[in-house]
Amino acid sequence: MKFVFAALIVFTLFVTDARPQTKPDFNGRWQVKFTLFDSKEKNLIFTVHEHGAGTLQLLDTAENDKPVPGQQPAAWSLTNTNLSISSEVELAIGNCCREMGTLIFKSKLSSPNSFSGKLVFVTNVEEDESPYKYKSTVGTFTATRVK
Repeated sequence: MKFVFAALIVFTLFVTDARPQTKPDFNGRWQVKFTLFDSKEKNLIFTVHEHGAGTLQLLDTAENDKPVPGQQPAAWSLTNTNLSISSEVELAIGNCCREMGTLIFKSKLSSPNSFSGKLVFVTNVEEDESPYKYKSTVGTFTATRVK
């Protein structure tokens, strides 16, 4: 009887662990609000396409807080609930300059309609004082699903 009970427990654990894990539904459009260190809040729309592709519509990152015409290509990856998004963009850095670089978002999907996390903007400008030789700025972001 003990053997049957132990076998039943092991079988139950195996069946429970063998179930396929479902990925969160990440498809759609997302309103993203982000703030880089020493900058005011900016906005964009991230649209998810198939196979790790997407687009960013920069709403207020051009000069004088105007929208950037057109959409920027973006790449994304989702592993379990770990999400990464990146795109080449031009952003204002501080109060004086605009620079091209890679904007990278890192997050965990914790809700079907929102996620938040950290971001880093790595410019294409070499900087001798940086250990990586590139200028970078960090910040935070929140994203909500657009209906």
